[in-house]
Amino acid sequence: MSEGTELGRFLRARRGQVSPREAGLPAGTGIRRTPGLRREELATLAGVSVDYYTRLERGRETRPSPAVVTALGEVLRLSPDALHRLHELVALAAGQASAPSPDPARAVREPVRTLLERIRPLPAYVVGRTNDLLAANRPGLRLFPGITDWPPERRNLTRYMFLHPMGRGLYRDWAKMAAHSAAHLRAIGGADPDLPELAQLVGELVLKSPEFARLWERYDVRARGGGEKHFQHPEVGSMCLSFEVMDIFRTDGQRLVTYQAVPGTPDYDALLLLDMASAETSTLPEEAER
Repeated sequence: MSEGTELGRFLRARRGQVSPREAGLPAGTGIRRTPGLRREELATLAGVSVDYYTRLERGRETRPSPAVVTALGEVLRLSPDALHRLHELVALAAGQASAPSPDPARAVREPVRTLLERIRPLPAYVVGRTNDLLAANRPGLRLFPGITDWPPERRNLTRYMFLHPMGRGLYRDWAKMAAHSAAHLRAIGGADPDLPELAQLVGELVLKSPEFARLWERYDVRARGGGEKHFQHPEVGSMCLSFEVMDIFRTDGQRLVTYQAVPGTPDYDALLLLDMASAETSTLPEEAER
């Protein structure tokens, strides 16, 4: 998979996930050696020559027209997030992407820390651009049992999901959440797949988690801005919480994440119990900010 460009790797991975039937092709006879669509099938459906598409996938063609990109996205059945990622990769392959971002600041502004405490008992926390946990109120930190066993610089929510002993048991639908998490990490990469902290995190997860490695190679892309999560928390039991993700102005990718439930429901009662059970510090130690 080291051949060619990130654009080529994306196209190969997504081509392998579209069946001929999904693409509207008639069922053939015999055994297909290639999972998903063949190159010539994708090229024909997208209206380009097989030679052109092969050069594009192998990194020898780096400037497809917007019409070609749109056609490829339609044949590959890309979601809006994945199509946006495809356009970013085209810009990257053509040398039009912006310069890599500097290392992100880990410091969380004091007014944001104050806000975390003001919205209790709702769990809330701040993450960096690759999901490093930078600050949290008491229930927000308690939401991830055992994460404080790690030093502050290791507290990353994607790492927690795949590598922490309690990460798998926390989510009632772990497989679905894990797929979303890997796809979200792809979206975070944007037009800079060699982002230093992203490369370091992905490298560790690929080596240590076969599940993550498999999901990462799928090249699914999904930006998350809210939804629901189903927890099976060891202290307060089952709870389904809605969550919202909000960008923090004038930071290098910091995001505020909040959870809530409808008052009077068992989920809200579990949320209150989580806050009551929280006896640890309200935010991460100062050394996490350096």
